Order: sequence, then structure tokens, then C-alpha cells
Amino acid sequence: MEQKLWMWICGILVLVTIGNCASRHVQPNITKCMYYNQTLCESSRGTYGCGNVTQDCISADNDKPSYCYTVWTNTTNQLSIKLQGCFLNNIECHGQKQCKDKKDEIKPNGFFFCCCDGDYCNSEFFWDPIPTTPRTETSAKPMYDNNELIHTIVFSTIPLVAVASMFLFVYWVYKRRKIPHFSHWVPSSDSSHLGNCSPILSNRPIQLVEVKARGRYGAVWKALHKKDTVAVKIFPPQDKNSWLVEQDIYQLPHMQHQNILSFIGAEKHASVIEGAKNEYWLITAYHDYGSLCDYLKSNILTWDQLCHIAQSMARGLMHLHEEIPSERSDQYKPAIAHRDFKSNNVLLKHDLTACIADFGLALVFQPGKSCGDTHGQVGTRRYMAPEVLEGAINFSRDAFLRIDMYACGLVLWELAARCTAQQGAIPDYRLPFEEEVGQHPSLEDMQECVVHKKLRPAFKDSWKSHPGLIALCDTMEECWDHDAEARLSASCVMERITWQCRQQLYQH
Repeated sequence: MEQKLWMWICGILVLVTIGNCASRHVQPNITKCMYYNQTLCESSRGTYGCGNVTQDCISADNDKPSYCYTVWTNTTNQLSIKLQGCFLNNIECHGQKQCKDKKDEIKPNGFFFCCCDGDYCNSEFFWDPIPTTPRTETSAKPMYDNNELIHTIVFSTIPLVAVASMFLFVYWVYKRRKIPHFSHWVPSSDSSHLGNCSPILSNRPIQLVEVKARGRYGAVWKALHKKDTVAVKIFPPQDKNSWLVEQDIYQLPHMQHQNILSFIGAEKHASVIEGAKNEYWLITAYHDYGSLCDYLKSNILTWDQLCHIAQSMARGLMHLHEEIPSERSDQYKPAIAHRDFKSNNVLLKHDLTACIADFGLALVFQPGKSCGDTHGQVGTRRYMAPEVLEGAINFSRDAFLRIDMYACGLVLWELAARCTAQQGAIPDYRLPFEEEVGQHPSLEDMQECVVHKKLRPAFKDSWKSHPGLIALCDTMEECWDHDAEARLSASCVMERITWQCRQQLYQH
């Protein structure tokens, strides 16, 4: 009886030991982290990825624990969180109980990054810069302490200060009188009070230098306004309406955006040809790199450069499409469809930041109002969506925005084709569908290619070697989907590209 009792107790201990081992084996390693995603927060208007949100970071392999991370910016001593969440399998974070940035780490694009080990360890973070030792200047001791020397210095200095102040005041008045003022609003009637003579005929504040591009609505000039370089788009008389449309759109609230071309002013001038009608000027910021199309013809891109251009381009298109409500009617920004989106109408700043230009065909969607008497089949044939080519547009706001997204997919293809992330030699620049329909396709050529055969620009086999290019190809396909309602929105494209580029950054 006693022997059976001992056998029964030993059996229970064996079962308990096995159970504990099994539970230790399958129990995942869980770390709790603070979670935040600025992009999701902005696009969802505060319903997702915002506030005090936590995230369970689960790693089934105990040898590879989970950590927490934070990405933020520090502009003029103001911290702004961009991302927070899980950071898996990075041994460099082990033992870091605080989310503290390294002093000697280079910060690309102004972003700071830190990771740490422990629950909610990324809830607090900071940057500890290397302090600089202030210079201590020795105060000069006066050589003489008598009142006579002090009086001499004071009475000698006062006249000099008075004369210098008078000269500064005269110079300030002179400069203010010489500063020219652009008219930021031009009436639609021909009785405009603006300049009525060409800069070639008189000494105007703006001097044309050289033609940089010619398009459907006239020419774009590089020009000088005093010492500043500006761009002047000159419309012929028959395109006055496009000139009015562009300046009206530039002057809408919230159109001063880093990814929208900066508007300076508009003017009306008499043509240099005697007897000819007026010509119309649109004055904007000037960017040396010109259009994205021109840049790609003579340059190739790294993956990081592609990411920067694609992100900023998608951000500009998202801002253009976005409706920004306001309690004040003069601060309400309606949704705007570009209707001629292409690489020629995307300009590059000196740091390769993209900004969108050319709003001569754009449509503004005011709430409760129809699109008006507009023609659907407009734009550049090569970039026309299937529904535009076959004249089957649903005249609604969303339908016109989806037409822009089809063209956005084609511009992304142009970027990928000139990226060094692919294996092998980079081919010469080609426009979308150039291999299928040549350089100057007719409307019938594009209808046959895009509508009937449902062709799209081909993906090269060399792109499959890079995970980022593969993911970008999926984004393109969802932008140029034949079914307009299945296409991605501009905000979704920006989020996808941001995520794809960030994944590649972390992997390297």
C-alpha cells in the first residue's frame, strides 16, 4: 500500500514537470510598447493610430525577443513623434532600458530614432546633444577712471551714432520705395490696371532671360525679379481662360503647400508684336531641375531618391485632392482634380522634393455644386485613363480624382524604370507606352492599347531583385486598374510608399 502511494505521488510530479516544460516552450515572449503612426492618425482624422495606444509585440522565439522603438523630429526644440511601436529581433536594443538617442549618430532628413528593452520603455524618449562650452570673454578694464576721459568718449560717440542712424534710415526708406509689389489678384476684365508693356520694351521689374519649356498654353521663361530668379509662364490671348483658372486655384485657401508650386503673382502685358492682343503672365517660384520628365532623361535615381520623390509627389496630390473644412468660408479648401497629371507637370526642387504645377485644366469641386459645363476628354493622351479615352466618365468628384490616380501609377513606373535598385544596366528613359505606341500616339492608338487590349507599361524582370520595387509594382497596378472604383486614393499611395521605403531602410 505504501509503495503504491509513492508511485502515485511520483507520477503526479512527472506530469507537473512535463506541463511546466511544455508551457515554457510554447509561451511567446511578449513586450508591450506604446504605438503611434502619424500618417494613419492624419488620414483617419484621429480615429486610428493616435493617442495612448499600446501594441503587444509577440515573438514566438525566446532567443529573439521583442523591443520598442520611437521615431521623432526635433525642430526648433519642439519634439514631434512620427512613429512608435514594435521593433523585432534587433540585438542592439538589448539592455537599453531607456529610449535615448546616441550622441554621435548622424540624423538623415532630421529624423531621430531609438529603441529599448522593456514594457512601455518607448513612452519616454530624449536626445542628449553634446553641450558646447560657451566662450568666456574677459571684460576690458578701462585704462583711466577719471571723468574727463568718460566725457570725451561719450561726446565723441553721440555724433557718430546720430550720423549712422540717419544713413540707415535713408537707406531703409530707399529700399522700401524700390520693392515692387505683385498683384495677387487680377480681375477677369480687360481693363486691368497691371503693367501694359513688355519687359523687352521698357525697364520692367521682371526681366525674361530664356525659354525653359513650351507647352499647350504657351512658354515658361526663366526670369529675374531684381536679384531673385522666378519662373514666368506666358499665356497667349486665346488661352486667357486657362490663365484665370490657374491663378484662381493658386489663390484658394491652404494652397500654400511645400508640394504645390509656389505662386507669386499674375500680370497682363501688351504683346511685343505691334497690333497683337495682350499676353498673360503667371509668376511662380523657379526650380533649376525643372520637370521630373526632364530630370529622368539625364539622371538615374537611387532607391532613397526614388522614395523621396514618390513620397513628396503623392503628398502633393493628396493635398490637392483633399477637402479641408473650416468654420470660416474664406478658409475652406475644396477638393481639386488636376486632370493633366504627368511627369512634365511635376517639378523638382534642389533637394529633389516634388511639387505639382500646371492647373490650367483643373476642376474645383464646391460642395452642393455640379462640375459645370466641362469637357471630359482632356489632358495628355498618353496619360489618359481608360474611361477618358472611351468618353465614359461619370461626372462626379471621385471619378475625376481617380483619373489623376491612373496617371499617378504611370509616373511611378517612370521613376522605377530609372532606379539603380534594379539589377543590371539602367535603360534609357522612355515615356509610358512608348514601346507600345511610339512617341506621338493618336487618340485611336491609345484607345486600342489601353481600352481594348487593356495593356499597361511592362515591368522589367530586373525589378524583381529588389523587394521595394516589387511592392511598388503592386501599388502601380492598383493605381492604373481598369476598374476606376478599384484604384487607390492619393492618401493610400502615400502611406504605401512611406511604409515600403521605411521597411527597406530598417532592413539595411
